[in-house]
Amino acid sequence: MGAYLSQPITDKESTDGEDAKFKYGTTAMQGWRTNMEDAHSTVLGLDEDTAFFGVYDGHGGKEVAVYISRHLHEVFKECESYKRGDIPQGLIDAFLAMDTNMLHVSGKDELNELAGKSDGGRGGADLSSKMRQAILARARANGDDVDFEDDLDDEGPWEGPQAGSTCVVAVVRGDKLVVANAGDSRAVLSRRGEALALSRDHKPMDDDERARIVNAGGFVQEGRVNGSLALSRAIGDLEYKQSKNLPAKDQIVTAYPEIRECVIEPGDEFMVIACDGIWDVLTSQQCVDYVRARLDADVQLSKICEELADECMAPDTKGSGIGCDNMSVVIVLLKDTAFVPGADGKPTLRPRSAF
Repeated sequence: MGAYLSQPITDKESTDGEDAKFKYGTTAMQGWRTNMEDAHSTVLGLDEDTAFFGVYDGHGGKEVAVYISRHLHEVFKECESYKRGDIPQGLIDAFLAMDTNMLHVSGKDELNELAGKSDGGRGGADLSSKMRQAILARARANGDDVDFEDDLDDEGPWEGPQAGSTCVVAVVRGDKLVVANAGDSRAVLSRRGEALALSRDHKPMDDDERARIVNAGGFVQEGRVNGSLALSRAIGDLEYKQSKNLPAKDQIVTAYPEIRECVIEPGDEFMVIACDGIWDVLTSQQCVDYVRARLDADVQLSKICEELADECMAPDTKGSGIGCDNMSVVIVLLKDTAFVPGADGKPTLRPRSAF
């Protein structure tokens, strides 16, 4: 059957939500791909004053992306670093905990279920003793609970997920915006109509990423990690995280996120968080322009997400593959800073000329 369908699946799963500070819309479309491997999260009330938005672009299966969408925000909320007010460190801890948590029996069972595998089936590659001990050693060094090691031994060989996933998350508390990213999904802020990068795509050919890959014993061939993986940071992909003598952030592929922080200011209008199915087609500025041209105070944001996905989908699969990927988009409107009263008294976007 190959990587693509003969006809795209353009049905979309879309949602809208709103509270006093935010209005969001989402959509997810399979498109030309034979499987849908994306997932996303929108949590307006993570706690009293914190919102959490994330996009997860899976590869090798949907299971890791869906697992992240179910658990990352809850793990983040329970991190001691988050509880003491350190959002950046909380995100780092939560990203790394995803890899560790997938070693739990409960994580294994859930991932196999998501992959459509029975308990006795091969839901992924055999997790070698070397790989398991490497991950457990790093978990112990981080002070994580590793009491589940005996459970794994009792059950015999553990089958870890072959799949992996990008992970880009935006957390807003008050006027502070913190973005954590591992992979090539992307978050962008519209500031007075100008696209402000909230994340960096992690590619194997980047100098710092390539240096880490090589130092950990890997190589980059044709722009791919070990000739296979087209991104250099991800959750999952445990086969690239086997070096027992290296910390998690220095593995061939790492879940360690890059953190960017900013203060939300007047004129900050909306965020677009999306998988590379969007960003392979549009630049960040083109995407901001597209959304902004359709935005007003009464708009249903999921409709803009749906139109954006349709805009980015290729008419066929005869080209380079651009526009043939899964499409997932989250648009988050920042109510407090996006609008001012217009001449008719209705809310309108702040004009660029006002700044």
